[in-house]
Amino acid sequence: MTLRVGARPAGRTLVTARWVVGHDKGQHRLLDCGQVVFEEDRIIFVGHNFPGEVARRIDYGQALIGPGFIDLDALSDLDTTILAFDNQPAWKKGRVWPRSYLEAGPYEMYSREELAFQKAHSFAGLIRNGITTALPIASLFYRAWGETPEEFADAAEAAARLGLRAYLGPAYRTGNQVVDTDGTVSAHYDEQRGLAELAAAIRFCERFDGEAGGLIRTMLAPDRIETCTPELLRRTAAAGRTLDVPVRLHSCQSKIEYDLVLRQHGMSPPEWLESLDFFTDKTVLPHGTFVSGSRHIARPGRDLEIIRDNGATIVHCPLVSGRHGNVIDHFGRYREMGLRVGMGTDTSPPDMVMNLQAGMMLTRVVAGSVSAVRCEDYYDAATLHGADAIGRPDLGRLQPGAKADITVFDLDRPHTGQVIDPIQTMLLTGHGRDFSSVIIDGRFVMEDRIIPDVDERADNVRAQIQFEGLMSQYPKRTLHHPPVSEIFSSSYPVLRAEQQ
Repeated sequence: MTLRVGARPAGRTLVTARWVVGHDKGQHRLLDCGQVVFEEDRIIFVGHNFPGEVARRIDYGQALIGPGFIDLDALSDLDTTILAFDNQPAWKKGRVWPRSYLEAGPYEMYSREELAFQKAHSFAGLIRNGITTALPIASLFYRAWGETPEEFADAAEAAARLGLRAYLGPAYRTGNQVVDTDGTVSAHYDEQRGLAELAAAIRFCERFDGEAGGLIRTMLAPDRIETCTPELLRRTAAAGRTLDVPVRLHSCQSKIEYDLVLRQHGMSPPEWLESLDFFTDKTVLPHGTFVSGSRHIARPGRDLEIIRDNGATIVHCPLVSGRHGNVIDHFGRYREMGLRVGMGTDTSPPDMVMNLQAGMMLTRVVAGSVSAVRCEDYYDAATLHGADAIGRPDLGRLQPGAKADITVFDLDRPHTGQVIDPIQTMLLTGHGRDFSSVIIDGRFVMEDRIIPDVDERADNVRAQIQFEGLMSQYPKRTLHHPPVSEIFSSSYPVLRAEQQ
């Protein structure tokens, strides 16, 4: 497979705006009426009064030019998590397989073509929200088991065609949560199946890492800590070191998970991972919420210290956490401890700005202090710390030598109000839809909110039809197999024309 990517403009391009987020001496800096110049895939100048010749100049006016966001848990799905918003508990509403469904034989609820569409559709959504580097995440609840190399070959093609910088790898697992008729949640394991999926994921990394001129990179993605056996995690860690790729593992994200790991292994999730020599400086851990020392876990321990001391990164996804009544306790404390915290969207909408806003508010509420966190702390997490998590000092910052991954955030919108400071204003009144143009690897992948060759309206219609088709299959994998109307509640009674 030869991955097709778009052409870059010839010669140097100079872009300017009312504000530019430059970078110098390890810190972001705001440039008043600054300039950024790039050529091919690299930035060659950030500052004022560029002295050289350029092929083109673009003035974005009342806008903020900044680095692209790094999304370490990037929504690449028609997100089923939103179905749980007012439909709980999860084990009663199709978010945990009933044993009857497991015994009948789980099956794929999407075709390969549908999976390819949802990846391309979601990748376009990431670009629209100023996300230039993505580590995709999708649900395995509607899958027969794990993801496949074939669908990720399709994902690589979509990312290259759209121009998105993506770290790809099929999710795999040796186990799955199962709920019995009495509501007890336990784990079912099929280790050989999971190890075979790991082997396939390694082959995918070997084949695709560095494709599309380096735009496509790879990762290893064991699904969730409670769905992994020790052997799977040991082999994953070893492969991650050999391949030198990020390894992402969802952990410390629920009380059910924490208790399952503790019951099975006599250790907390971080303690267990440390005992398996799992950690490296490219270990990426969504969500880091249920840990010792937090209000969620009474058991004493050193969970956060273990993660910090082993150089791993916690991926903070405040929007999805807040929707389900929890959040890390708290971002300001994690930062003061020296933990590296990056950001992920995880859920719909894939709006990083909304996640930064939700994170700031939740942190201040949990900490009981308005000074617990500032806007730049969260902006750093979505740029610098995300890039550091995957070992990319050439991403997440605008400085000479860095990749030309550049976003333009419009500050001249009716809802924006008065600009007091561009970053503070973004986190006060902005949202992802305020990104007007996005440049990735020196290519203009979105201009004036238009992504070339993407029919946004037609894709939205197709996505809705596909999503409703998935919802219709929920009774098959929901405890006691109730009708759809009992799984998903309505906010108010629905009256239809034929009932009038």
